[in-house]
Amino acid sequence: MARRKDGGPPRWFSPLECGGERVPGAPTLLYLPGIDGVGLGLIRHHEKLAKMFELWCLHIPVEDRTSFEGLVEYVEMTVKSESSRAPDRPVYLVGESVGACIALAVAARNPDIDLVLILVNPGTSFHKSHLQTLSAFLDLVPEPFHLTNPQLLIFLTGNFMKMPSAFVGRGFSLEEAGQILSEITSSLLASLMFLVDILTKESMVWKLKMLKSASSFVNSRLHAVKAQTLVIASGNDELLPSSQEAERLRGAIEKCRTRLFRDNGHRILLEAEFDLATTIKGAGYYRRSRKTDFVSDYLPPTPDELQRAINRDRVLYFITDPVLLSTLPDGKIVRGLAGLPREGPVLLVGNHMLLGLELGSIVTGVLRSTGIHIRGLAHPFMFDKNSEQLMPDSAYFDLHRIMGAVPVTGANFYKLLADKEFVLLYPGGAREALHRKGEEYKLFWPEQPEFVRMASRFGATIIPFGVVGEDDICNLLLDYDDLQKLPFYDMLDKALNRDGLKLSYGFGRTDSMGELKDQGMHPVVLAPKVPGRFYFVFGKPIETRGREKELKDKEEAQHLYLRVKSEVESCINYLKEKRETDPYRSILPRLLYRAVHGPNAEIPTFHI
Repeated sequence: MARRKDGGPPRWFSPLECGGERVPGAPTLLYLPGIDGVGLGLIRHHEKLAKMFELWCLHIPVEDRTSFEGLVEYVEMTVKSESSRAPDRPVYLVGESVGACIALAVAARNPDIDLVLILVNPGTSFHKSHLQTLSAFLDLVPEPFHLTNPQLLIFLTGNFMKMPSAFVGRGFSLEEAGQILSEITSSLLASLMFLVDILTKESMVWKLKMLKSASSFVNSRLHAVKAQTLVIASGNDELLPSSQEAERLRGAIEKCRTRLFRDNGHRILLEAEFDLATTIKGAGYYRRSRKTDFVSDYLPPTPDELQRAINRDRVLYFITDPVLLSTLPDGKIVRGLAGLPREGPVLLVGNHMLLGLELGSIVTGVLRSTGIHIRGLAHPFMFDKNSEQLMPDSAYFDLHRIMGAVPVTGANFYKLLADKEFVLLYPGGAREALHRKGEEYKLFWPEQPEFVRMASRFGATIIPFGVVGEDDICNLLLDYDDLQKLPFYDMLDKALNRDGLKLSYGFGRTDSMGELKDQGMHPVVLAPKVPGRFYFVFGKPIETRGREKELKDKEEAQHLYLRVKSEVESCINYLKEKRETDPYRSILPRLLYRAVHGPNAEIPTFHI
């Protein structure tokens, strides 16, 4: 077979499918390929990324022998050009293995340029990997048998057998599954033939030597990297110690966060269950200006992202079967969400259950039923770099950000209402979500009516709501008072509630403090119960349109504030009373009902 020539110097190209609609003010993203040099890692992601970025991929011809330093200079020249063209926007560098080394080198040489680095299994750990032995192996075997080495094949192509995993268990027939596997196998053989055709033994020796020099070059300059950095690491990387390297880089680079994907391999970008665009959004790394604006930079969830959010809460949704009620303008309560307005700005104000167990049912339930996308005002703990390291998974809060959560500040509240969004606010915040024993359904609201004044400035409709059900699924064994009695708990308490993470209600105004002086974070210990049911009721809409001047008066604003609080308490009491008459409050009769009427049947509830 004649080898196709792939000569010439390194150059940029944009995939053909990237000419579609793009968000306004999209920043530039430069993809720096791995050892293959041709950008295989971008195949599954370029269409989604092209809607968020001006996307360009670096192509390093197989026969090109540009040194690592030469590649760094070439990318650096493009970065400077893009930064000069749009100085108010960041330039993204997405690098895989050796491409990650190029990105780090460019960042180290240009600390004053606004860069965002996305490093996928970076090659900075080359000196700790098995790849060092490959050069010796390549010297011993003739072409094309150098491609028979399993480690080298994984390094080049990844684990292609993971690619069809997205289809397993998703309703495909045996015939359809067989056809998919056949297509995957054909793609694998075609890719291997392509690699045999273009990747000579000599070119592989050159690339491995370049990776070795790149690793040494970058590791001596990590201290100079000032760019915002996200390291994506595979926990099952067959070639590099990527998970350990991610932690090392997080400690060495000031603005670095990590995302660990425990079940993925070295070529994670080729694996079906990984989505690069979703990972960037979830980590809070998508921005179109010099500073992240959680309101204007936000991109609504894609259908896949919405499904992921639904799947995360699927078990809780199944065992609690939430009942959603709303109130029509005439005061009549109905099942469903017909009572919710369809146009913003709207402010949803209600009570937290323990651990915010109601959040998934509200946000995804309302979106699925009405198409209304709710934006929640959330505790800054969910957005802090160090806080995420205290969680079981650093990506623990990523889906909250994908679904629209923003840090609770006056500026964000103002912007959301100005954009006529549906805003979700819990005045009791973390104090309600992490309440003590015996405080179920007690409101911990501040004394000052800050949100009423803000809502009136934009003529927002206020929807009070109540939710009950936490006491039907768990018992609180250890609360904050109990934890404080444990030895050494004060160390964890300080880590969770460092200076700057305590949330002062009133959107940063210390003079508006009421009952809540701060909203500290702490764990709780629960004991599960035979599951009951969650109940939600959205109260009668309260209009503020045309009342801006009236509500500037402190007494009038306070009166409306107390009315909203009273409505929330009435909603809670209504649900607590009515659920006593629900024959399907327990999970057992609900399971029997589904067994008779089908798994998708709407289960009845109390008489409204």
